[in-house]
Amino acid sequence: MYRQGKLTVVGAGPGDLELITLKGIKTLNIADVVLYDALVDTRLLEYAPQAEHIFVGKRKGCYRYQQEQINELIVQRALSGKHVVRLKGGDPFVFGRGAEEMEYASQQGLDVAVVPGISSSVAVPAAAQIPVTKRGSSESFWVITGTTKEHKLSNDVALAAKSTATVVILMGMSKLCEIMDLFQSQGKSETPVAVIQEGTTTNERIGIGTVATIEAKVREQQLSNPAIIVIGEVVNHRKRLLEIQLQHEVLL
Repeated sequence: MYRQGKLTVVGAGPGDLELITLKGIKTLNIADVVLYDALVDTRLLEYAPQAEHIFVGKRKGCYRYQQEQINELIVQRALSGKHVVRLKGGDPFVFGRGAEEMEYASQQGLDVAVVPGISSSVAVPAAAQIPVTKRGSSESFWVITGTTKEHKLSNDVALAAKSTATVVILMGMSKLCEIMDLFQSQGKSETPVAVIQEGTTTNERIGIGTVATIEAKVREQQLSNPAIIVIGEVVNHRKRLLEIQLQHEVLL
């Protein structure tokens, strides 16, 4: 137990239970309190059997705790001399508010640390056999939040639509129509798009289309949050791999 208390923000990875880091597991082992989010696999709490477990996750339209309450909960537990682990899906510094929580705790005189996590922005496409960069297809990639704190579409999406980079959009399903309209306005109607729901988990579902067709595919397959949107020629890599595999099966 920490005499003055401590906060460690831990990234739980993109969803697959086994994609948390070894350091993340070791940190859970020594936690006194674990505050965990909605996208965290609750089986990870088994690595902190002696700790108090508190669900502070947010789901669309449902906030068990406001962010200010989460901040106060962290400080309250830590000031009593406890090691508080804030367990977040993906990487806590990629749209995870981990930096804000650490800053607040630090201002209250607490020791703070972070254990990086595998971000869903890269791992979810990879698990679906979609690289975010590929020689000859994409030299860079953007990772953008689909919804800002004002609940509007990020202005960066319009900038990304003008580039040749792969574009990965998190928390963007409610703005899918607006996003596709921006890409169509740049003459990219035929650009491949993937929507990956609950990526890296056993419930993973994938919709593949183009800027012009992906909305219909999403409706047809009833895809919804939590999901990420991948836009770019790299989406075709998945199809290419499947074609190669089929060719080998025919030869065998």
